[in-house]
Amino acid sequence: MRRLKDLREDRDLSQSIIAHVLNCSQTTYSRYETGELNIPVDSLKKLALYFNTSIDYLTGLTDEKRPYKRSNHTCNKY
Repeated sequence: MRRLKDLREDRDLSQSIIAHVLNCSQTTYSRYETGELNIPVDSLKKLALYFNTSIDYLTGLTDEKRPYKRSNHTCNKY
């Protein structure tokens, strides 16, 4: 997923840091970025919150980086 890599690199973050956010190994996260593994929905949610964007942006369904209005019960701890 090129966008995921771009968002990470734009913030000068390592794969290890994002892997820690997702509670997975750096190797697993690397495979998410290269498309070798599909990212679980829960991890996509965490990434969208962490990078303040939408799952649609992460997956290439939209070019709009800004997230949708979030519901009140969404945990925005990132």
